[in-house]
Amino acid sequence: MPKTMKWSLPWQDAWAEFFCRCLLPRYRGKLAKNCAGMAISAMTFPSTEQLEDGVMAGGTTKLGHLVAVLATALVLSVSPVAACSPVDFTSMAIVERTRAPVLDALLMAYRDIEISADGTKLSLDGRHWIDVGEIRSVTPNEVLRSATVSEQFLYHYPLNFDLSRRKEPFFDPGRPRNDAFFKALYFDSEDRTRETLVKVPAPGLSEATFWVTRKWGVDCQLRMALQVLAESDEDFSRFFKSPGGAFNWRRISGTSRLSPHSFGIAVDINAELGQYWKWTGANEGDVGAYDNKVPEALVSTMERFGFIWGGKWHHFDGMHFEYRPELILYSRMVLQ
Repeated sequence: MPKTMKWSLPWQDAWAEFFCRCLLPRYRGKLAKNCAGMAISAMTFPSTEQLEDGVMAGGTTKLGHLVAVLATALVLSVSPVAACSPVDFTSMAIVERTRAPVLDALLMAYRDIEISADGTKLSLDGRHWIDVGEIRSVTPNEVLRSATVSEQFLYHYPLNFDLSRRKEPFFDPGRPRNDAFFKALYFDSEDRTRETLVKVPAPGLSEATFWVTRKWGVDCQLRMALQVLAESDEDFSRFFKSPGGAFNWRRISGTSRLSPHSFGIAVDINAELGQYWKWTGANEGDVGAYDNKVPEALVSTMERFGFIWGGKWHHFDGMHFEYRPELILYSRMVLQ
């Protein structure tokens, strides 16, 4: 707003000005999606310049109806309830758009990702691009420390409940994470993450609640998974008594890498029943047997809604579930 302009407008006009100047430019894409079934077509959105012309000419009142409609669309675009349409990633149709399973899996899991024409870069905002990279001839530890986006798919996440693959040293599908990718996909600061956190209860399982992000519908997916578990004939409640938690902005133990808990995309069930490889005293790359206590039905339900299980890792983390639908979709493409 020009320094010479004073707040002398009625509150409706002040709101209209704030909406047109501040919110519409930022959320134009989301508004377009949510206005599809409303009285105004996204294709007829006035430009920011047109709106500013109306504001500066004292014509904000004339924009009142338009602003009301767009404001409703904005509420729908950021509302976790409105966005809650859970997806079953184990049965959804596979759509091949690029002939590259890694890229197709990412596009299906996160609809706003953009892929460069040559398929070598991806972006979440159309301005900042991240190299997809290749599978390199490096040690497993190097992959773990600094994975390319492609190397996040190096180990194929098993779709069945056969835990024999985890006996292979460093078979840890989901543990290699590209830091730049996750910060772009989610958040690059604790404050930004906290702004999106939603409390998801576990009625019928325990009195515990899980704080997770609403970004990409993570809260919606978790809520549905917990509902299915609670309505099952099998009693899973003991696995949700004294759970390990969810959001926690922290580094992975012994590393400088951010934990997926930092982004609000991971939940830990009961730690004693889940178990963790470091508690056994085993050496990295030589973990040995895992005396699993987590039932297949619990794991498969979480997987349906996009959460991979750390119990399938060589370096097992049996309490850990992490929202990684792209890995489930990728495995469906290459393993089935």
